[in-house]
Amino acid sequence: MTQIAPTVQKLFFSPALIVGAAIAIRVVYLIHFFQGQPPGGHHSFPLYEVVCVAKSVAEGHGFSSPFYVPSGPTAMVTPLYTYLLAGIFKLFGTLSLQSSVVIRLIDVFLSALTCLPIIALGRKLFSAGSAALAGWIWAALPSSIFYSVAWIWDTSLSVLILTLALWATYMAAERRSLKSWVGLGLLWGVGTLVNSALLPVFPGCLAFAVYRARRQGMSWIKPTAATLLVFCATLTPWIIRNQAVFSGKVFLRSNFGLELWLGNNPDVPVSCACWLHPTSDAQERARYLQLGEADYVQEKQRQALQFIEGHPSDTLRHVYHRFMETWTGFSDSFADIWATRLLSLRATLVLNYSLTILAFAGLLLAYRTLGRRALPLLNLMAVFPVVYYVCHTDTRYRQPIEPIIAMLAAYALLRSANTIHSRFDFSRTRGETGVTPQR
Repeated sequence: MTQIAPTVQKLFFSPALIVGAAIAIRVVYLIHFFQGQPPGGHHSFPLYEVVCVAKSVAEGHGFSSPFYVPSGPTAMVTPLYTYLLAGIFKLFGTLSLQSSVVIRLIDVFLSALTCLPIIALGRKLFSAGSAALAGWIWAALPSSIFYSVAWIWDTSLSVLILTLALWATYMAAERRSLKSWVGLGLLWGVGTLVNSALLPVFPGCLAFAVYRARRQGMSWIKPTAATLLVFCATLTPWIIRNQAVFSGKVFLRSNFGLELWLGNNPDVPVSCACWLHPTSDAQERARYLQLGEADYVQEKQRQALQFIEGHPSDTLRHVYHRFMETWTGFSDSFADIWATRLLSLRATLVLNYSLTILAFAGLLLAYRTLGRRALPLLNLMAVFPVVYYVCHTDTRYRQPIEPIIAMLAAYALLRSANTIHSRFDFSRTRGETGVTPQR
């Protein structure tokens, strides 16, 4: 037994084993996923906007046509993951089974690789034990497994880049190397071109890095300028393209007005009228083709703002349900879901609520332990979901901050376990000796 314990402990702390386990779990699920699909070449390619645009690029029609039919240039999706898909289509066939397998294997690898920055960040902020536990939670987390396999979207890449960017934020704040700040700007710029929803988190993280640098007596003006310069340079080609193509009407991405309208219109039952999206609704698709992308999205934004202004109570009700769905996976209450008596739903409900409660407990403990060094964690948890409260949400949308949720939950679990263990030891020592130990 004395030889087994150190071996088990060593395996538990091994980043290579954690990543390997994460890959193995996802590959097993990937095999199961394909076995459950019907035969046919296009069976595993739902035609999401990113897939449609990648198909258009691969076929030589440019960055265009997000809704099945030729419709001209688009900025509905950001470019980096889209061009990755287009490159795979070129090599392995557009919408082919081989392309589907390659894309999902890449996403599986990216998702598993996220264990490494989770562990690095956990060790830096908390402890080796918290870091390892966070890595194992991410490796086995059902949502991280599901979305890395079942969805062809930028999700796994966004998760990895945001976790790396947060780690780079802490590193840059404590280093005098200009390269760290340049790398910080590059990571946030690349992350924005993968998923523009990451952008609102960047100002708070940069402000923290500047604050920490100043507190440590480091020069901050030149590093900050370097970060912003690289960040802007990374985004500039895409912004110039959009400004030129859409006559100054689109800056980074064109879909905000549409997403705002899908969550704020008279047909919204609880959180979103997603069936009205041009992907699903022929009438809306025809309107999109009639007006063009920029004018169609602006029209939807005007309609959404009119609804919000005229229906404040409905808007607040929708925001509440989207908040609940973001943090629990369900827009309905715990009691309503539990009353369904479905074992799978109950298990998901317990897991989602437990993870969220532990994560917020971990955030509170982190603030008590780290003080202002916990501010980037608070920034992610508070700022990232706001756009989804306003527009509409889905469990997939929370994935980019899920590694931080896993890390905070692991920290709360370990702190709780240590507290219970210390109290148990204290009580046992007192019972055996009959004397209260001196403190």
